[in-house]
Amino acid sequence: MIKVALVDDHQLFRKSLSLLLSSFEGIEIIHDTNDGLAFLKFAETEVIDVVLLDIQMPILDGYEVCKRLKLINPEAKILIISQLTSKEAIHQIMECGANGFFTKNSSPELLESAIRNVVERDYYFDVELGAVIREAILWEKKVHYNLDLTIHVSLTAREIEIIKMACIEMSSKEIGDKLCISTRTVEKHRKRIMEKTASKNFIGVILYALKTNAVSLSDI
Repeated sequence: MIKVALVDDHQLFRKSLSLLLSSFEGIEIIHDTNDGLAFLKFAETEVIDVVLLDIQMPILDGYEVCKRLKLINPEAKILIISQLTSKEAIHQIMECGANGFFTKNSSPELLESAIRNVVERDYYFDVELGAVIREAILWEKKVHYNLDLTIHVSLTAREIEIIKMACIEMSSKEIGDKLCISTRTVEKHRKRIMEKTASKNFIGVILYALKTNAVSLSDI
């Protein structure tokens, strides 16, 4: 069962979305609120698999909720609820370290797919991965963000293998089946790679791997 929390200050939208999500098999709504601070208090003690998070909220905006949640519960996957274009949303995600986004105009089928994908692949975008990477690179240039490549990070052959498979949008289960290891072991590798590369999400890992030539654009 995928445990989902919903944080959005528009009550009608939030309640409608909660009803819709409750109709999906294997998805359980465990919390919904319009208050980012109250949600963070809830997240301190509860297991949450996926958070659907609005950005524009009173008291505490979605960016700050995202950053604080990553400290409290780094395992939780965060999907930003956005009314922005894909390009703007990708830049937002790189800023706050979320795992993906979906637009309020998305179909119910796409929303269900987004939740399942972010659990299985660590990220979800409603555009193809190559376009996401290109926008992420543009974002890095825009904010003058540069990785300190003088700090040597040694990625193992297995870790590079997993990054390359993530580049072609394989899920942890698919990677595990391919490498004859468990899904849990793949997820441990993913977590370790993010720690090694100091990445907020797996898109950050792919950017790191591109810059250090561990993978090439042809791998994406």
